[in-house]
Amino acid sequence: MNNQNIFILGIESSCDDTSAAVLNRTQVMSNLIASQKIHSAFGGVVPELASRAHQQNIIPVVDQALKEAGIQKEQLNAVAFTRGPGLLGSLLVGISFAKAFAMGLHIPLIEVDHLQAHILSHFVNSETKTPPQFPFLCLTVSGGHTQIVLVRDYFDMEIVGQTIDDAAGETFDKAAKMMELPYPGGPAIGKLAALGNPEAFTFSKPNIPNFDYSFSGLKTSILYTLRDHLKEDSDFIEKNKPDICASVQKSIVDILMKQFMKAVQKYRVQDIAISGGVSANGALRDAVQTFGQKKGLNVHIPPFAFTTDNAAMIAVVGYLKFQKNLFTDQSAKPYSGQKI
Repeated sequence: MNNQNIFILGIESSCDDTSAAVLNRTQVMSNLIASQKIHSAFGGVVPELASRAHQQNIIPVVDQALKEAGIQKEQLNAVAFTRGPGLLGSLLVGISFAKAFAMGLHIPLIEVDHLQAHILSHFVNSETKTPPQFPFLCLTVSGGHTQIVLVRDYFDMEIVGQTIDDAAGETFDKAAKMMELPYPGGPAIGKLAALGNPEAFTFSKPNIPNFDYSFSGLKTSILYTLRDHLKEDSDFIEKNKPDICASVQKSIVDILMKQFMKAVQKYRVQDIAISGGVSANGALRDAVQTFGQKKGLNVHIPPFAFTTDNAAMIAVVGYLKFQKNLFTDQSAKPYSGQKI
């Protein structure tokens, strides 16, 4: 192992979390996240409020990340930032700060794709653990994205399946809203699902060709099921919340796993992984583990700290790009859509 210090500052501001992290090569020295509680009152992220909160949070978060890492800003070798996809106003705050900080310190600037970073979060702390071996398949599931990615190398990725409408995380959020559960919906549904019967209710599942996903039909099915039962009993949701949550969760996980298992069979990889916010869901983690054990595959499930939007995953991509001299100039602008 090369013991030379390479300190990378990572900045993540794609949605409603302001995060900063310092890595020494792949090792995490600090990883701070300032969450914005204000959005829960609206049942979703309000872009204007998010960008304002990033402006307030970014300097204190970066300052604290450096203090926790125990280094001075002059010791940094590069600044990595999320360029996209995400909310343009939020991304702009992180990008503007990163540009100014890197310019002031006369160090390289490194742009990072948010979705690539979720996948490559499996290489955080890779000097002290075994990361996935190339090629591997990664199921990336979050509030805004659901895709199966064939990862041939750090920066050689191919989306082999993706949602044609809504994302799995968004489906959790919408189902939670129907039951008047708090935002974000995934954790709230997961908690109640643990107390319920996943076979209590059946919702319609899509039959999409290849490895693509669709969740719009499931959302409609949940809505109609609840509406029909509420006509007969106005307290139906309150009386059956754990069972409804368990059934919704099972439906989402079943849909995710069906296409993922088909893709694993086609591409014959030995390593499989999950990433993104929904990869924190216990039922999905269990399903992937069970499938991997049954097929004799190496399963890679991220620690909870690296499932949500965090700057450690941005910094590790920054380090991998630093190794290849893949730097960015000051003209970099944010993008909202995916680029993989």
